Amino acid sequence: MFVLTIDQRGSRRDVDRVTDLLTTLRDMPVVRAFQRTAGDEIQGVVEDATVAVDVALTAVDDGHWAVGIGAGPVELPLPAETRAGRGPAFEAARDAVERAKRALTRTAVTGPDTESAHDADTALALVAAILDRRSPDGRSAVALIRDGLNQTEAATHLGITKQAVSQRLAAAGWALETPGRTLAARLLERSDR
Repeated sequence: MFVLTIDQRGSRRDVDRVTDLLTTLRDMPVVRAFQRTAGDEIQGVVEDATVAVDVALTAVDDGHWAVGIGAGPVELPLPAETRAGRGPAFEAARDAVERAKRALTRTAVTGPDTESAHDADTALALVAAILDRRSPDGRSAVALIRDGLNQTEAATHLGITKQAVSQRLAAAGWALETPGRTLAARLLERSDR
């Protein structure tokens, strides 16, 4: 099981962004929904490592969040309220988010298999770094491709050439993002063993 604790960065100098992130994450397949736990922090429980990676990178890509992923068992049955949950994965998520607040890419993973958790942490950080360096033009091109458009359709939508879309995708690291996400999820899954 994976518990994600997500904390808003610089919240004392910024508006409360929790509601917007909760709206963004509401359709993610979860075991327990993301909800505000305290102040500017949210927490949710997911069963699938791929979903955990998607949630983490969605939050990091927004630019305002530190994300900790805790892998491990949870006390069952899980309570209806995420914030009432207990168990090693919840404790690991707390440790991870505290480390994420200090991390360059604002992500961290803690789990029972510490070597795999460290590897998952590294893979997640590498993908987060790709997202962090993405230009607005690159984000636009990637978003269209992610929505199912091909490069020709994306070019038409953006009013540029297909070659320009290809250049934007290359500069945005699109070719590395998908395998990077897959690697991070695979390692995260191992960290839960």
